[in-house]
Amino acid sequence: MIDGVVFDKDGTLFDFRSSWGGWARRVLAQLAADPAHAAAMADAMRFDPATGQFAPDSPVIAGTSAEIAVVLLPCLPGTTLSALTNRLNLLAASADMTPAVPLRPLLSGLRARSLRLGLATNDAEAAARAHLATESVEDLFDLVAGYDSGHGAKPGPGMLLAFARHTGLAPDRVLMVGDSLHDLV
Repeated sequence: MIDGVVFDKDGTLFDFRSSWGGWARRVLAQLAADPAHAAAMADAMRFDPATGQFAPDSPVIAGTSAEIAVVLLPCLPGTTLSALTNRLNLLAASADMTPAVPLRPLLSGLRARSLRLGLATNDAEAAARAHLATESVEDLFDLVAGYDSGHGAKPGPGMLLAFARHTGLAPDRVLMVGDSLHDLV
């Protein structure tokens, strides 16, 4: 019996390619000094701006903003890791997200079955909340946890265990729905 469902956000509730391809292009447009600099940054992110595709090993796919900042930092001399992470988080919060399915009917249907809902993402919590609010579904979640919420990042179990504690559910009665090995682990 399942009493709770924790969703990954990107690639699960929101289409990854269309959502984060646009974000990556904005990062390049705002942070790169010229086309050669943008190309170096795109290479660091393992991103092809022409197609909007990320390489399978791109840190953007399952990494945190801090992990993405680490690979971009050598391209941005004079920038601190903290400042770059904050900038990436702000750009993430304003990213144009494309829902993978009509979210309100899906999540409302699960709530109607008395399921508790959570979100566990390697995105920042503020960005995750902004994305959910844009789709008018934030109110359907019992817990929204990002890598910076104090529970650790995926693939660690912290966000799932926090959801179980917050809802009073036994962890073995909670289902994780995701699209990556980080979610499976």
